[in-house]
Amino acid sequence: MTPDQKRKKQARTLRLFRKAHRLTGAFLFVFFFFISISGIMLGLKKHVNHSLLPKTETGTSSELSEWLPLEELHKKAVITLHERVSPHASAELDKIDVRKDKGIAKFVFAEGNWGIQLDGATGEVLNVGRRHSDFLEDLHDGSVLDDLLGTSNEQIKVTYTTVTGLALLLFTITGFWLWYGPKRMKRNR
Repeated sequence: MTPDQKRKKQARTLRLFRKAHRLTGAFLFVFFFFISISGIMLGLKKHVNHSLLPKTETGTSSELSEWLPLEELHKKAVITLHERVSPHASAELDKIDVRKDKGIAKFVFAEGNWGIQLDGATGEVLNVGRRHSDFLEDLHDGSVLDDLLGTSNEQIKVTYTTVTGLALLLFTITGFWLWYGPKRMKRNR
């Protein structure tokens, strides 16, 4: 292959990468915008005066043998939800986060992202607050689309994360080549 042919081949590859980079970027712009903003906010969630995530309180004992049974703590969390948030709030749990070292159990409810922190040993209510960071997590990973469209088995989330992950990989490769390719072409002149 002559140097001129080699240079034309490199230029053709560079044009192809530029086109793939531009088209993918234009197509996924909105998704990357939401991913980047939500990612920044999630990275800062514990450092923004507890406006995204309630402060994790500390209970009286980190010894699990001194704790009330989890079922009893759950009942107290549901009662607290109905008394302090709304008597009509759904008691469906999203998760229970047990923090043995802090002596607490956090009950996070599916509807409204309400979190209730209880002292594991006494059952005392330590905090009732909205977990806005949970919505940001759903926005960040695409789960919010599954919720809005009512799809099961996180079908959209899996597709969303796969497509955006592959696109980010494509951007990394094509972006590197768009930077390195011209340098290589100049060197090979």
